[in-house]
Formats: sequence, structure tokens, C-alpha cells
Amino acid sequence: MAEQNFKNHAKVVPAFHYFVIPILLANLIWAGRVAVSSPNWGTIIGAATALALLVLAFLARIFALKVQDRVIRLEMRLRLREVLPAALHPRIQEFTAGQLVALRFASDAELASLAEAVLRDQVTDKKTIKSMIKVWNPDHHRT
Repeated sequence: MAEQNFKNHAKVVPAFHYFVIPILLANLIWAGRVAVSSPNWGTIIGAATALALLVLAFLARIFALKVQDRVIRLEMRLRLREVLPAALHPRIQEFTAGQLVALRFASDAELASLAEAVLRDQVTDKKTIKSMIKVWNPDHHRT
């Protein structure tokens, strides 16, 4: 696998992004055209079904990402207990899910100082946190 870093860490699922979504979008456009040119119960239901399938595809992706974020939150809270000084343990609950998702890419060597900086400076933007990481800990098991 290629080395992962801030510039290339975004996950693209070719089957979803380049096949499923374009096909469902084309189907919606086609069904919409047919429903407009020949409006009847069947064509309107066809267009509504095409829209429902596209929405379903996006919801399935969003639901999977939300579950992944919850697992990352748990994993990071456990990891922070291992790497943070004991004095910072009570503050682990202060991290937002977004902050923890971004911090997961930090190596153990820099996680403690980075986590402390995120809390101290109240950094909430995931891209900003990720750009602060010097030694990238790749995550190749994402959804």
C-alpha cells in the first residue's frame, strides 16, 4: 500500500463513487425525464423510486461512516489513556468525535503533545488538526 499522509488519506471507494452513484444518478435523470414527458402513475413512481435509491445509497454510506466514527471515538479514548499523562486523563471526555477522528492519524510519539495542544487551543477543525500531524499513522482499514 502507498504511504498515507494528509494529502492522500481521503478514502475513495471506486465501486461506490465511480459506479453506483453515477448509475443511480443517471437512472434518476432518465426517470425524471420520462416522468416529465409522459406523466402518469407509473412514470412518477419510477422517478420517485429512482430518487429513493439514490438517497438510500447516500444514507448507507453515511450510516457506515457514523458507525466507524463511533468505533474510532472508543478506540481513541482507550489509546489516549495509554499515551496521555495521568493528569490529562480527566480531560479525555472533552474531545469531540471530530477531534478524535482527526487525532487518530497521529503517531503515539506525538499524540500526547498534539492532544494537549488541541485542548489548550480549542482546535475543532478536522483538517487543521490533521495538518498539525508530523508523523502520520496510516489507517488503511476505513470504510
